[in-house]
Amino acid sequence: MDELKAITACAGLLPLTLGAATLEEVDAGRMTSLSRFDDGKALSDALEKAHGMALPKPNRATGKEGCRCIWFGRGEVLLMGPAPHKFLGKHGAVVDLSDGWACVELSGAAAVDVMARLVPVDLRDTVFKRGHSVRTQVLHMSASITRVGVDRFQILVFRSMAATLVHDLKQAMAAVASRG
Repeated sequence: MDELKAITACAGLLPLTLGAATLEEVDAGRMTSLSRFDDGKALSDALEKAHGMALPKPNRATGKEGCRCIWFGRGEVLLMGPAPHKFLGKHGAVVDLSDGWACVELSGAAAVDVMARLVPVDLRDTVFKRGHSVRTQVLHMSASITRVGVDRFQILVFRSMAATLVHDLKQAMAAVASRG
């Protein structure tokens, strides 16, 4: 009988460094969609009690590496890291999305220039500060991008698009590196 082995979305593709940019796959832990039932106050309070962070405002993230919550659309956030506390389900819909998303981190002095070739959003640190998050396109892929540090971006795409994301980022990294 064949033995099945779990592999990550970017298995064999990463890590990759070209010029002043590095691309690595991130183990985001559990990924759980939380969709509020009402104005979100009860869910925010429950999230604060259970995981030490409030619901993020639109286009923002709360928490830190290992336990982060990012805005994921109108009335929806993505809890990354821990398993959601069971009482969160009293205040909103709780859906496990862990196997559906690929998570990578682009870092380095060239990260903003690399992203500028692929996204229709100004990600310079004067506009898009640490803790800012956006749902946008990376070329033709739907994505979530969060600034998680100086010259560090967390990028989420559907798992089925992981190899395409790596390919497109690699091409942009090579183009930026060739400048100089």
